Amino acid sequence: MKLPPVDPARLDEEWRADQDVLANLRENGDQSDIPRPVDVSFRGSPDALDDLADAAEELGFEVIETEPSEDGEPWLFLQRTQTSDADAIKALTIICLQIEAMFGLEYDGWGCVAQTGLTH
Repeated sequence: MKLPPVDPARLDEEWRADQDVLANLRENGDQSDIPRPVDVSFRGSPDALDDLADAAEELGFEVIETEPSEDGEPWLFLQRTQTSDADAIKALTIICLQIEAMFGLEYDGWGCVAQTGLTH
């Protein structure tokens, strides 16, 4: 599947937001080289979300769930396992912005749990 190019201004906007999340992870003792599930979310028309859900595996993601919203545009949550180092997160953001453009959706960011390497 050929993904479209990313708008550089949109990437800059998302990358600034990513920096805050990465800083928060570091503050919580995250070891960025430990692979972990990373969730991403998209919002849009049910048909576009269905199309993305059908293509998720080919794009390297697993479908987690769809959540309804009050305004009729539901959310689709996808997940993949990866590290949280800056290069890996920037690559994730780029593919998510490509997905946003290709499927006519709104990308709403990513999230994961800090991995400290400690077991409780």
